[in-house]
Amino acid sequence: MKKFIVAEENLRQKPDGTVSIVGPVESYVPPEYLAIGPMDGRYRDTGEKLSPYFSEFALVKNRVKVEVLWLQFLLDNLRGKSRILATAYNKFDAAPNFIHLFEQFSYEDFFEVKQIEAETNHDVKSVELWVAQKVEEMGYPELRSFVHIGCTSEDITNPSYARMIRDAIEDVWYPKAEELIEMLEKMAEETKGIPMLAYTHGQPATPTTVGKEIFNTAYRLRQKMMQVSNMETMAKFNGATGNYAAISIAFPGEDWPCLARQFVKRYLDLDFNPVTTQIEPHDYIVEIAGNISHFNRICANLCMNMWIYISKEFFVQIPVKKEVGSSTMPNKVNPINFENGEANFRKSTADFEFLSEWLMSSRMQRDLRDSTLLRNLGTAFAHSLLGMERTIKGLKKVKVNEKVLKENLDGKWEVLAEAVQTVLRKHGIPDAYNRLKELTRGKNITKEALHEFIKSLDEIPECEREALLNMKPEDYTGFAEEIVEREI
Repeated sequence: MKKFIVAEENLRQKPDGTVSIVGPVESYVPPEYLAIGPMDGRYRDTGEKLSPYFSEFALVKNRVKVEVLWLQFLLDNLRGKSRILATAYNKFDAAPNFIHLFEQFSYEDFFEVKQIEAETNHDVKSVELWVAQKVEEMGYPELRSFVHIGCTSEDITNPSYARMIRDAIEDVWYPKAEELIEMLEKMAEETKGIPMLAYTHGQPATPTTVGKEIFNTAYRLRQKMMQVSNMETMAKFNGATGNYAAISIAFPGEDWPCLARQFVKRYLDLDFNPVTTQIEPHDYIVEIAGNISHFNRICANLCMNMWIYISKEFFVQIPVKKEVGSSTMPNKVNPINFENGEANFRKSTADFEFLSEWLMSSRMQRDLRDSTLLRNLGTAFAHSLLGMERTIKGLKKVKVNEKVLKENLDGKWEVLAEAVQTVLRKHGIPDAYNRLKELTRGKNITKEALHEFIKSLDEIPECEREALLNMKPEDYTGFAEEIVEREI
């Protein structure tokens, strides 16, 4: 059975992945249902948020921007050294301005570039030729030869990716990370005083509070998010092997390392890498990928712990009326958002780790492996973004089950053994640990048994015995609540 019946000549693929139909159709299935990757299919809503930054259209548009700004830089700074540049600059009443070529870059423009690429079989050369053609159409045919002058393809591509990565982080990834962290901080503030039995090695341990444990994750995520936001996005602009050889022959006597720095920092608004081969070595991308991978792992651990807390009924999930938890068990409300979130965080991390391993490697001064690898950056970012979206969705559908938390604590009086033996240690009793170990290790101690033991401790002052007798497991949380109050 055919999924859809449309003649190929009646379909037109758009840069954002959508398909327009320009002819008759008997039946039609939207392209997201035919995509082989989930970010263009099932999770298209998430993928589309990053499409303006990592799509082929976005890459071509950014390349156009770099080509145009380089031409503008030459006109602004070297017209005193070139008769052609000076003539073009003074040709009309207003100084030449080619900014609109990228600011108004359209799908039609994109397809024109792609048609050139189909003939040249070179993605950057097609951009150069398209820009040169547009510059001529604007009345500056003499500037055709100055488009891309002194450049290698990587001089155009590496700043493009730097801008794409920076803008995607600032506009999409960072705001979603902030939303997740703020939600966790709010939950921590609301639950900072709710006691909860802790589990170290999966065994009952010194109690904590719900809010303290939530805030622990929020605090870690905020530190890592700030590292991501403070990362430099680097670009180089120094020719075929990184030495400004061609441009320095065409324009001798100029300080090209200084001029390149000015161009990268002032015109492209990027950080400048002065020492490279033909390629910018991608070290900053690897560092960004490492920090986001670290962020992902913290989030994955959060999802995993929430799954466990839900299974212990420390948290309960709020049912949504029309949702189904199981195809056969109608009682089920599954923690699917945390499971989905964890899986996507791990997929993002795996993608970033693979890219990091290979992006740092280049044979001699250049090979083309990074060209295809860099096109996968958007997928790695998208899985991190989807993980955050699912985690936020999951957190919105849970609430603390204080009744179960209290019952759980009430049944674990043995966790106070640490408190008792620490008081004994304070009074110099050498076998304090072993005495409590013999009483409690591997046992569920009742309140009565623990109190009987405490009453027998003639070695400590009566006031301290009374304090221990008045303590309940839910009271034994130390500064958990205060830590949240002080640090949030």
